[in-house]
Amino acid sequence: MQEFLQQVVNGLTVGSVYSLVALGYTMVYGILRLINFAHGEMFMVGSYLALSTVSVLGMGQVASGSLGGILLVFLISMTAVAGLGVLVERVAYRPLRRASRLAPIVSALGASIFLQNAIMLIYGTRFKVFPEKLIPQISWEVGGVKITLMRVVILVVSLLLMAALYTLVQKTQLGAAIRACALDHDTARLMGIDVDRIVSLVFIIGPALGAAAGVMVGMFYYQINFVIGWTYGIRAFTAAILGGIGNIPGAMLGGLILGVLETLGAGYISPGWKDAISFFLLILILIVRPTGILGERVAEKV
Repeated sequence: MQEFLQQVVNGLTVGSVYSLVALGYTMVYGILRLINFAHGEMFMVGSYLALSTVSVLGMGQVASGSLGGILLVFLISMTAVAGLGVLVERVAYRPLRRASRLAPIVSALGASIFLQNAIMLIYGTRFKVFPEKLIPQISWEVGGVKITLMRVVILVVSLLLMAALYTLVQKTQLGAAIRACALDHDTARLMGIDVDRIVSLVFIIGPALGAAAGVMVGMFYYQINFVIGWTYGIRAFTAAILGGIGNIPGAMLGGLILGVLETLGAGYISPGWKDAISFFLLILILIVRPTGILGERVAEKV
């Protein structure tokens, strides 16, 4: 039983990261009906920018990083990647908004390849290592289950960011504008909503959340490389499909479920089955319930 609970805790930690990245996929799809294949690379860029910030600030060399320093790493990475998200939308997606569905998909794949190769050329192909002393290596044992400080940080930060996003979308006037654009662009324009501004906002929020996830993954696993965007991106996309693409609570739920199932599979079968489990779930969902657990967010018929 202790082993099972430990695997569940591990799965929730990984799943919360998947949820943050999945939110970027599901928000863009909800507004533009577009799968932003470059979103995984936003996650990856966030990791590398965090590493660069840590190096510039000299954090983790002697003692654990200060709370202010850690917050600064998050802020710089999230802000820079949010700006990158807006740039990608302006260059790769906005000119093709009225084109056929194939053109934006090809453009998204091109943006993904460009970002991945840009990071490879700038930082090299070898793994880059985060300082181990960046976060204090504190752990607690509760009922035989080991819980580290970094796991707590990942869970708390992820849940706070997801709660903040849900509150923004469901409880504010800006959120109402986002929901209106998700239903119908033309009607939203007639209501005085600046659709382009809302689309830009979505490309700020999604990449910023992905960057936060990238920072936490780097601090948790201590090493990153230029292909982690694809690895986490495909799993986060699976999580978005699992919960219901375009559905924000669905993306949150799908990420947590996928993380737990992956970890249980790795723990009780073999770690080599993690990718197979992800793709098997994706295929199964598309066959059995293409709209996901909570259903795809679609325009309401009147």
